[in-house]
Amino acid sequence: MFLGDQLLTYLLLALGGALFFGNAMALARPPRQVKEGELTRAPVGRSVVMMAAGLVAAVWALASLITA
Repeated sequence: MFLGDQLLTYLLLALGGALFFGNAMALARPPRQVKEGELTRAPVGRSVVMMAAGLVAAVWALASLITA
């Protein structure tokens, strides 16, 4: 099997990391040109909650990989 028994853990690490860093970059660098009907920047509250969820998932997956 690809990546052995740890496939789900690696996927959780990738998903959590992408969730964290994607929302962090959306807050740090809003789009330069905004089309009509779009937000000028990402909603801060929702982005922080999603960053926290991604961080928890990534740390949990990393801890699972280290202890396994």
